[in-house]
Amino acid sequence: MNWDFLIKDKQSLFVTTDSRQVTPGCVFVALKGEHFDGNEFVDQARQAGAEYIISGDNAMAELQDLARAWRRELGLPIIAITGTNGKTTTKELTATVLSTMYNLHYTQGNYNNSLGVPLTLLQITRAHELAIIEMGASHPGDIRELVEIAEPNYGLITNVGRAHLQGFGSFEGVQQTKAELYDYLLTHPETTKGIFVNEDNEYLNKMLANSALQHNINITSPIYYNTLPMLTKTHLVGDYNAENISAALCIAEHFGVKRKTAIEAIRAYHPTNNRSQQMTTDCNELVIDAYNANPTSMAASIQSFLTSEEENNLQTYKFTNCFILGEMRELGEYSHTEHQNIVNMLLERKAEHVLLVGEEYRSTTATYPIFHDVTELSDYLRANPMKGYRILIKGSRGNQLEKIIPLL
Repeated sequence: MNWDFLIKDKQSLFVTTDSRQVTPGCVFVALKGEHFDGNEFVDQARQAGAEYIISGDNAMAELQDLARAWRRELGLPIIAITGTNGKTTTKELTATVLSTMYNLHYTQGNYNNSLGVPLTLLQITRAHELAIIEMGASHPGDIRELVEIAEPNYGLITNVGRAHLQGFGSFEGVQQTKAELYDYLLTHPETTKGIFVNEDNEYLNKMLANSALQHNINITSPIYYNTLPMLTKTHLVGDYNAENISAALCIAEHFGVKRKTAIEAIRAYHPTNNRSQQMTTDCNELVIDAYNANPTSMAASIQSFLTSEEENNLQTYKFTNCFILGEMRELGEYSHTEHQNIVNMLLERKAEHVLLVGEEYRSTTATYPIFHDVTELSDYLRANPMKGYRILIKGSRGNQLEKIIPLL
């Protein structure tokens, strides 16, 4: 569809899927979901002054088409970021450093799916100079769909790991889906300006090479970087963040941000949304990484937590380590094995204080207390208050482990 009638000469667009937010001159998109139908509010949106209304069975496709048209109309450089772990943190860090030099727009929260990406693109204005679009995936083809909407000029895959295995089918399926970003960039040489690749990650290097081989294309635009030692004096918890910081520094350098400026910006960054956060309460020290969990990130968090103990000699501070771990979702047939692997890791490291949340742990050989859900765990913590612990809180978003923070 030709959207010129709606986007030409506009400095910005206001597009909403919520009829309560409709204002004169905006675009209302009437989406239909399992528990709602925006089509029921079309008349209300029209009366509120919506300039244009997208409705009907093809509303989502039309929204995506409008986003693509607006992206082409603006023509600013777009950086796409995806990966199994660290994509949101890397996006936030990259936005932090690039914002020191550019008027930047970037994905807010986890608006990284087939709805979030077009809405993010439609929030870009003519005043913006650069944009970062985060892209998530849980099934083959997800990244392909998103890059065809956003049409990025640059791309970064943070890493690949064992996540969403129920949807991807296997770890190989994860790699193939994430590599759809490489596929797009390699097959659009006229608009591609750079592919950022961690030279230390053998999976990413093989994925890029395989993608080039598959499309019979010479790789002409990789921008390689290495994982640097973990930057000191940051507010990020976990050595695994060294990869995320290294990626952000590489992108910053490419776009002309001085290294000193970028490092200062990263050191000033405070993580939010229960990602890599450290908190000291009246009773305990908390390491909170409870927004997402998969076998790769769970193992990395546990290892980093234990490594930090060794480096800082926490016995001096009289803290006792404790792990509060939620179950990992969307693992399908791999679920039992992956949960058992986490339990084995804890047992091998002689972890004594462990609280597990979720039924997936019951079929493992765990000798630790297992709670059905966060409500049952909360009741336990009220009856058994914890004090003097350094606690790693890690689990999938569905575990809602952030609810126990006030109890610790």
